[in-house]
Amino acid sequence: MTTTVLKFGGTSLATTEKIRRVAAIAHGSHAGGTATVVVVSARGKTTDQLLAAATALNTAPSARETDQLLATGENASAALVALALQDRGVPAVSLTGPQAGILATGPHGAGMIAAIDPQRITGHLAGGRVVVIAGFQGEGEDGDIVTLGRGGSDTTAVALAVELGARACEIYTDVDGVFTADPRLVPTARVLSSVDPLVMAEMAFSGAQVMHSRAVELASVHGLDVLVRNTMTGAGGTTILGRSSDMIETRGFIAAVTHDRAVARVVLRRGRRGVDLVTTALGAFARAAVPVDMLAWHTDRGEVDQVGFAVHQSHLVATRGLLRQLAAAHALGTGLDEGVGKLSVVGTGLLNRPEFLARMLSALATIDVAPDWFATAQSRISVLVPAPRLTEAVIAVHREFELEGDQLPAGSMTLA
Repeated sequence: MTTTVLKFGGTSLATTEKIRRVAAIAHGSHAGGTATVVVVSARGKTTDQLLAAATALNTAPSARETDQLLATGENASAALVALALQDRGVPAVSLTGPQAGILATGPHGAGMIAAIDPQRITGHLAGGRVVVIAGFQGEGEDGDIVTLGRGGSDTTAVALAVELGARACEIYTDVDGVFTADPRLVPTARVLSSVDPLVMAEMAFSGAQVMHSRAVELASVHGLDVLVRNTMTGAGGTTILGRSSDMIETRGFIAAVTHDRAVARVVLRRGRRGVDLVTTALGAFARAAVPVDMLAWHTDRGEVDQVGFAVHQSHLVATRGLLRQLAAAHALGTGLDEGVGKLSVVGTGLLNRPEFLARMLSALATIDVAPDWFATAQSRISVLVPAPRLTEAVIAVHREFELEGDQLPAGSMTLA
């Protein structure tokens, strides 16, 4: 029997009616003779509400207790979907991450899936049950719950699909697929029928919220196609390819414009000579498992005297703690600017087409936005802009690269 993994995000589970819709989709898969595994996120704003409750009681909640608390959101979703399936006459069982055999390693709040023991899952599937699994979590080496960080349920779904040899991994969300820009900001954005995995990973990392970058990378490593579609309508759909297509990078193209409001700019200044500022700063952030982006530094008489980078706001608590430690231990000056947003154009062969950066900066100049930080790579060009100007910046750059409607930008290539 073939296996399908279906993953539903929090917006798809926010109300009773939406949970019934999720159950109907899973029922359809099961009725078609497919062994069906469902992975769920916490409902709606549950995770934010749980975090708010934790910080109302303790301004610095421990990472372990935070994981214990946050995991309940996904556990509740799994049980509710299983109950909805049972109400439809479908045999179903809910499992937490540890019950599903998901083993995690790494720090609380930023764990990674180390292994999966699928025996319990396959036993239920052999018994004709739909298995509903709480995403975002696994069992740590000491038996405690370890959550997988932002977007962890996507990673859970892809990892299970790989382990179970699933024919497909389907990600259900509140939009019709992957767009050339956020359709809530840019109404003329269009759905991409397929996306190269390297491009999708960059889109996810730079702000596209449809799927997490770690999940895209995992699917690509194992050659697994992932389908993104709308939960409520089933319309549209984008296939994130499991393998890179045979595109000629030197031709270059822009696939999408992404943005991220949830970033902050970190600046560290050397307080005394002799401190290896780059190694010291990046080493501290790496040990704390806080990803950094858009790294830049300034040198004075052969030594780096200032280093800066962007971090995601989900890591702000850890970032503030690291800045205090670095200031105390090395007499560093520190700065944290939360008034910025990240704007990116994503595609392939971008370093071979330097005019892309020029066009991006020119489009921003037309609305009097002059970014002072930018980073370039073969798949992404990113700039930091003032947060209040981010929406109009996205619209201007999307228009510049002619990504609207059904048209293809001049000199571009299709993604199919």
